[in-house]
Amino acid sequence: MFPASRYSSRAHRCIRALKTVPTDHAAPQLYTTLHRRACSSVSAPRITTHYTIHPREKDPRWEGVEMERFGDEADVVIVGGGPAGLSAAIRLKQLANEHGKELRVCLVEKASQIGAHTLSGACLEPTALTELFPDWKERGAPLNTPVTEDVFSILTEKHRIPVPMLPGLPMRNHGNYIVRLGNFVRWLGEQAEELGVELYPGYAAAEVLFHEDGSVKGIATNDVGIAKDGSPKDVFERGMELHAKVTLFGEGCHGHLAKQLYKQFNLRENCEPQTYAIGLKELWMIDEKKWRPGRVEHSVGWPLNRNTYGGSFLYHLNEGEPLVALGFVVGLDYTNPYLSPFREFQRWKHHPFVAPTLEGGHRIAYGARALNEGGLQSIPKLTFPGGLLIGCSPGFMNVPKIKGTHTAMKSGMLAAEAIFPQITAESLDSETAGLHVPEYAETLKNSWVWKELYAVRNIRPSFHNYFGLYGGMVYTGVFYWIFRGKEPWTLKHCGLDAHQLKPAKDCTPIEYPKPDGKISFDLLSSVALSGTNHEGDQPPHLTLKDDSVPVARNLTIFDGPEQRFCPAGVYEYVPVETGDGMRLQINAQNCVHCKTCDIKDPSQNINWVVPEGGGGPAYNGM
Repeated sequence: MFPASRYSSRAHRCIRALKTVPTDHAAPQLYTTLHRRACSSVSAPRITTHYTIHPREKDPRWEGVEMERFGDEADVVIVGGGPAGLSAAIRLKQLANEHGKELRVCLVEKASQIGAHTLSGACLEPTALTELFPDWKERGAPLNTPVTEDVFSILTEKHRIPVPMLPGLPMRNHGNYIVRLGNFVRWLGEQAEELGVELYPGYAAAEVLFHEDGSVKGIATNDVGIAKDGSPKDVFERGMELHAKVTLFGEGCHGHLAKQLYKQFNLRENCEPQTYAIGLKELWMIDEKKWRPGRVEHSVGWPLNRNTYGGSFLYHLNEGEPLVALGFVVGLDYTNPYLSPFREFQRWKHHPFVAPTLEGGHRIAYGARALNEGGLQSIPKLTFPGGLLIGCSPGFMNVPKIKGTHTAMKSGMLAAEAIFPQITAESLDSETAGLHVPEYAETLKNSWVWKELYAVRNIRPSFHNYFGLYGGMVYTGVFYWIFRGKEPWTLKHCGLDAHQLKPAKDCTPIEYPKPDGKISFDLLSSVALSGTNHEGDQPPHLTLKDDSVPVARNLTIFDGPEQRFCPAGVYEYVPVETGDGMRLQINAQNCVHCKTCDIKDPSQNINWVVPEGGGGPAYNGM
């Protein structure tokens, strides 16, 4: 992994050399001391104190505090050190070297180290990697486990129905590799650094900056030294500004800056709302006698009912020790507020087809992340003056394949190829101060990424039928396997995931078995394995637009679903200290940055913003 101090020292040297840029922008840092009152006679305490909700210019504690920021100039700034962002950075430097051009590319990443916030299954299709580095094997890319065996099952509570993996089905993995995606991303970071990309892990992009003409100017990193109550500490320091001709936003699924850009430029005007899932994952060391390197297992069915989209994976890695990666995915368009994705995952591990693999083993890691499932119908407009959206931020995941790394990488590469001629031109031909590069969207639509997503566009929405899972599987067999997605219609999704929950009174509570501590586990011991850590004395980064909503609406109507859909125990309803009723307590230090709360909150009252850079999970090859 990259030594954080190495990049920190570079950044500080950079900051000292910069000119001071007066600014009126207030970089969105986090805030929310979430505690809640309930339906009681006690007045509601303030839960959210973040300055995005309570502006600092109206807070007397901030009077006289120096608010100028240092600024720096680059040709391209990239937000997010995942597969898309790093592939874009690498491709830009490759093009610069091929054409003998000097190009400054800066990449900021909120994790303390490159790859530390990366979580995926992952079964990697190497198409884009081979295009980026034809010699990736010689370069030592950590693709150590080619898929040797493909197993797909429909599970009932006690039995398994095998499904043949016929050639041409989207989940067939012949030619793919089982990887630990965090390790792969770290390797991409090493390749980027060798080419001269400036990497700044531990610096969270907190705010989009704009030119006077409305085009994107760049980003500002988060402020540091703000106390939990929202007041400045003695060590308060403003974030820095990074200005660029073009800024690429590759924050991953449901990026908080991308959300602002959608509104600012009306980018979702002509697409359907994005739909999501939550993926939960564990790494296990198992009995070597049960280890089958290269084996890939997927299942649908139990413990979910036929109308709840989801499934599981179990991958046998070949990295010198008997390691398996297993996980469970639940579509966030589920309707029962009593459903807990985490507890469904724990219950699934006890299935007679799964448990024998885990018996006698031990769990070594846990994590969770939201993923895009909207496909082609939900891709927003990708370009705007001064910037582009790449990777899982706009959402290029191939849902039936359960793969998005190869498409994310390709989108970053295509973005680099589209912007390179313009940023290196002798004279910039742009109507706005920030370059607008619509060619990127056109190039993407002519690439194999668009062709692939078009072919599978109807598979995910086909599950919205009376027969649910089984109707969707029949549709896939007929219209994808036989006709390859060439049907002359495009199905629609059901709308925002947040609007799908039914009132608790209309649903049956789900009784989950207690964890046994051997195969299934409780939530807090799981979060402990994620390495999650945040500076304690800082504004919580889970903000509420209205502090009264959680109890008045979410608890009253939906029985507080946030205490179940969060995979990290961030949200709790606890009794108020005086009087009767409940209040919401937010344990922001537990947050694994999955973004599920921002997506699934039925009141759309939670707004996830970045904590201080470096905070969050510390995944090691997840």
